[in-house]
Amino acid sequence: MLKREAQELAQLYQVMEMKKQFIAHLRKKDKEPQYLSEHLNEVSKLAGQFASKIGLKESGKILGLLHDLGKASKEFQDYIQSATGLIDPDSDDYVDAKAKKGKVDHSSAGAQVIYDHLWKKGPEERLVAQVLSLAIASHHSGLIDCLLPSGENNFIRRMQKADENTHAHESFSNLGEREKLMINGLLADQALVKQLIEKLKSLKEDNESQDTYIFKCGLLIRFLLSCLLDADRLNTADFEFPGNARLRNNSKYPLWGTLIERLNNKMKDFENKPNRNEVDDLRSQVSQSCLDFSTKPKAIYQLTVPTGGGKTLASLRFALNHAAHHSKTDNKIDRVFYVIPYTSIIDQNANTAREILEDKDKNGNYLDKVVLEHHSNLTPDEETRRQSLLSENWDAPIVFTTQVQFLETLFGFGTRSARRMHPLANSVIIFDEVQTIPVRCVHMFNIAIRFLVHTCGATVVLCTATQPLLDKIDPVQRALKIQPEQKIIPYEKELFKKLKRVEVFDCRKVDGWSDEEVAELVDQELRDKGSVLIVVNTRSSARSLYQAIVQKSNADVYHLSTNMCPAHRLKILKEVKDKLVKQEPVICVSTQLIEAGVDIDFGSVVRYLAGLDSIAQAAGRCNRNGIRENLGNVWVVNPSKESTERLKDIQIGIEKAQRILDDFKEHPENFENDRIGLETMEVYYRYYFHERKDEMRYKVGADSPAGRDDDLFNLLSANTISVQEHERIAQTSPDIPFKQSFQTASRAFRVIDSLTQGVVVPYGNEGEEIIKDLCGAYDLEKQYDLIKKAQRYSVNLFPYQFKELARIKAIQEVQEGSGVFYLDSQYYNEQFGWSGDPVNGMETIII
Repeated sequence: MLKREAQELAQLYQVMEMKKQFIAHLRKKDKEPQYLSEHLNEVSKLAGQFASKIGLKESGKILGLLHDLGKASKEFQDYIQSATGLIDPDSDDYVDAKAKKGKVDHSSAGAQVIYDHLWKKGPEERLVAQVLSLAIASHHSGLIDCLLPSGENNFIRRMQKADENTHAHESFSNLGEREKLMINGLLADQALVKQLIEKLKSLKEDNESQDTYIFKCGLLIRFLLSCLLDADRLNTADFEFPGNARLRNNSKYPLWGTLIERLNNKMKDFENKPNRNEVDDLRSQVSQSCLDFSTKPKAIYQLTVPTGGGKTLASLRFALNHAAHHSKTDNKIDRVFYVIPYTSIIDQNANTAREILEDKDKNGNYLDKVVLEHHSNLTPDEETRRQSLLSENWDAPIVFTTQVQFLETLFGFGTRSARRMHPLANSVIIFDEVQTIPVRCVHMFNIAIRFLVHTCGATVVLCTATQPLLDKIDPVQRALKIQPEQKIIPYEKELFKKLKRVEVFDCRKVDGWSDEEVAELVDQELRDKGSVLIVVNTRSSARSLYQAIVQKSNADVYHLSTNMCPAHRLKILKEVKDKLVKQEPVICVSTQLIEAGVDIDFGSVVRYLAGLDSIAQAAGRCNRNGIRENLGNVWVVNPSKESTERLKDIQIGIEKAQRILDDFKEHPENFENDRIGLETMEVYYRYYFHERKDEMRYKVGADSPAGRDDDLFNLLSANTISVQEHERIAQTSPDIPFKQSFQTASRAFRVIDSLTQGVVVPYGNEGEEIIKDLCGAYDLEKQYDLIKKAQRYSVNLFPYQFKELARIKAIQEVQEGSGVFYLDSQYYNEQFGWSGDPVNGMETIII
């Protein structure tokens, strides 16, 4: 057997020599080579298609043709052929592939070809040279620093790296004549420079500041990198496993008209619903307003609707009809994104959309060709080649994802997230509960939204009941520009008054409320209203209060937190909803995850003191459908022992809410007698944003990768401190157009305080089966499909949690080197989800 394999490899090598071809990849399964010329041409075509969405087709094509140029060098060919057995260990050309892994530079050569060709031709060519060279040089690492924080000119160092290390000249001379002609033709074509220069100039809006302009230039560079990354990964995946292409939609989606028809059929069901009430009529009014607004130009819009006002389906109606309208023009829309807070449950909204829009197979199972859920990253930041083939690239017409995933796509470290940026072009992006955007990300978020709308042809809808003041921040150059005509609902005040369904009671007291006192209040409210939701600020509070209520109440008591996987939370919500429909007594204790986009209707809500926006969101789960004769009760209580000091967002929100509630006691008329009304919320946000205005540029300190006090907005724009360091050391200004410390900023960027790692959990039979299948699935096709399914059966762990669970062997890798992990069944239970201590018997899933 070994002798025959050796003969086959020898024959393959002879064929390769006869063709004078170079290998880009060798398929693991059957040793079939993907020749470099094929790979470069196919990636060029794909990257050109992706970049053409913003008018930069030629840029995408040249990036694809040159990105792996260094693979045409003898050093790389000796490495890959030694690693895969094509070169006999006794041959003079054989190298120690393990020792060489990651040390053969094949990404600098193509960048140097562009740099050498354009850099000295003029200022415009220099701009283009840096943009394109950065994308190629960064396609394995994520965007590199132009200037290091120390002031060193890292870009010029990389471009002037010795030819003996990059093999740029050797590699280019080794290319076939066809590839040489194509590369030289593109580099000589004035369209390449003209397109990119015009695009760079178009980034500048009226009254644009220099730092925001440069920030957007950096986003454009990342966008081109995204086009290259996705093209490279897709082509490699299709070669590695040809059947992989069948699993993707490849941007071939159902017609928008088809999806609109399905949604309209659902809307008819609502219109014909028996026993309609005023809330139903107001929801229909909101939905109609969204339909009427859908023919507007692509832009930034606000959809401000009280909780329970039907925002989800109304915004979907806007998005589908907006897409259909613009598809009749050159400004077509490819996708709709729902971006939902990372603490929320996205399954419910995704399931609602899936039930309306998705096709089913003959067995009644959804085909999952329309709606994609992307909860968490189950592959690591620094992916292996195989892991990169399994990562999600948002190839679906309707994508539900989280704020974490969205913001990581724009600013995160590495290549996994950056790959997903280009699908945001020509899309409708709906930010559900936009008030939850992290304060420190506000400046970066605002400019990125302006970039996506003005440069990438996106439409953005800021959707919430409690609209933050993103258009009123300081400095004004970093604010969103929102005029009255950009409000989808012009009758907001009237709508909020008509949709008032609760009375908010301020029940704070000096010593705070104990768990036992809250349990007594819940018991009283259960007798009066029939059902109670309690929303707390921390998982430990949820657990202790749940246990206190269970001891006191005879009703069914449920618990919800992010320790539970989405499928688990969805099951709990369904059970609770069923009881609410049947008007059976039910109590639910939850963290704030239930406040964002969860369609549920309790008779009474108890809310632990938090920001006024959170209190308003919790109130939206009370008497939501207006089916009760009287207003629902919302009780705001201050717990005696909940610790929020380390949760800065919550703590500052509490402080500002206290101020508003105190002022309300003295002068309720100043707030139109409504503790969570529009006027009250505007005052709250004014206080809140003023308190945190200095945080909005995302400050970092000496313990960050920057190694000093700075902010990410500066690192990603003018980078003034690094420039000053360069000038101090070199006694001259850095001679490069773009000076950003991209990689340093991305390493420092965290949407939340620490990156999390997705881990698959053995919840229910399906969770256990997914883990078993992942452990036994060696085909890429099956792994790809399983990882999509595993999104609903995963939890996100902070590094210290992951490390501790791995130490006690509660976490295992599904296959060595896969980067995908699962939790042992001993550490997951039906009440609370995952735990750091064993909570079940000693059985394990994998035998």
